[in-house]
Amino acid sequence: MRFVVKWFLPMTTRLYYQDSFLYDFDAEVRDVVDSPRPALILDRTAFYPTSGGQVFDTGWISSDAGSKMRVTEVADAEDGKVIHYLEAPTKEVKPGDRVRGEIDAERRRDHMQQHSGQHVLSAAFLRLYNMGTVSFHMGDEYCSIDLDTPALAKEQVESAEHLANEIVLENRTVDIRLVTREEAGKLGLRKLPPTERDELRLIDIRDFDLCACGGTHVSQTGQIASILMRKMEKVRQGWRVEFVAGLRAVATARRDFTVLTETAALFSANLYEVPQQARKALDEIRSLRKQLEQSQDELAAVHASSLLGQTAETNGRKIVVRVLSERDMNFVKLMAQKLTRLSSNAIALLATISPQPALVFAQSPGQPFDMGALMKEAMAKLGGGGGGSKDMAQGGVPKAEGIDAVLSTLAATLSDR
Repeated sequence: MRFVVKWFLPMTTRLYYQDSFLYDFDAEVRDVVDSPRPALILDRTAFYPTSGGQVFDTGWISSDAGSKMRVTEVADAEDGKVIHYLEAPTKEVKPGDRVRGEIDAERRRDHMQQHSGQHVLSAAFLRLYNMGTVSFHMGDEYCSIDLDTPALAKEQVESAEHLANEIVLENRTVDIRLVTREEAGKLGLRKLPPTERDELRLIDIRDFDLCACGGTHVSQTGQIASILMRKMEKVRQGWRVEFVAGLRAVATARRDFTVLTETAALFSANLYEVPQQARKALDEIRSLRKQLEQSQDELAAVHASSLLGQTAETNGRKIVVRVLSERDMNFVKLMAQKLTRLSSNAIALLATISPQPALVFAQSPGQPFDMGALMKEAMAKLGGGGGGSKDMAQGGVPKAEGIDAVLSTLAATLSDR
């Protein structure tokens, strides 16, 4: 078996540090990893490993023998090497072989747009409202930054978005600078990282933002294309704002427009009338729900009164046993409450089979039985689960078979007491 990276191998040269638009490169295989996941270690790479909030590149590595290996993940090793995880093990390459790497260019361009967009957006919040960025996250569908602020208004988010897009429109130059840590401390960086490295890589958005960063970035802000704010929410360390940039922003805006257009068609309304129509529909639904609840309450009261009138007393108690096949659990519980409130000596053993078989037991206050214990007894026979208090209990069972027999047995037992 071939083993993981040797300690004496030098660090991987990171080609993306100088050129984020480098999608193809030649390299030498330094090591081949078999376990726990197949991977290659190269002497140089343009593949970006997950770091600093930015996710990894994917792509392919081709050998001189003609094999093309899919790179599914790229990660940093503690010793400064970059690990290229492969979709499948390979036996066609060995240390010393020459290979060619090919970055998934569409994925890389998306990452550049998101990450550079984040730098512009973070600088905008800092310039306008002195809100520093605590952390950055890049996801598959959206990105987010956490702002160090106790409060954030919608108008502030919109203003930061507007300023950020002005910087994009101005197509400012984005330069890469390598400086010593001592020099960096004098340059007024937006945020000086805690790293102990002697040399820092700076991303310089001309006359707008200067920040230490190891990620891949555009060379002109115009290549970001656009920045679209999405959502804001309070989090433990401040406020989180979600955004998308570049072609993601276009795709997101198109999806939003499609959804709104379809929703407007359902309301037979103009696109911009959707919120008003939705509020109106919600008000109507709430009103109808109240009417339904009132009707259910009245129906349960009438039904309970009728059942009590039909049920003869046994040993001074009225034991009502019913399977309400076309009523849901909420109505059955309501029925149990009505029965035990309308009569001081009622015992309700009720069940439903729609949409899922369930049982409800209840007794009028002051009656001597334990509904919770009875429910556990019933559940043991029916293979379900449930419980409750002395006066009311409920449970669910996997199937309706056997419910009638269990209720009849319990009713007979209670009648004899």
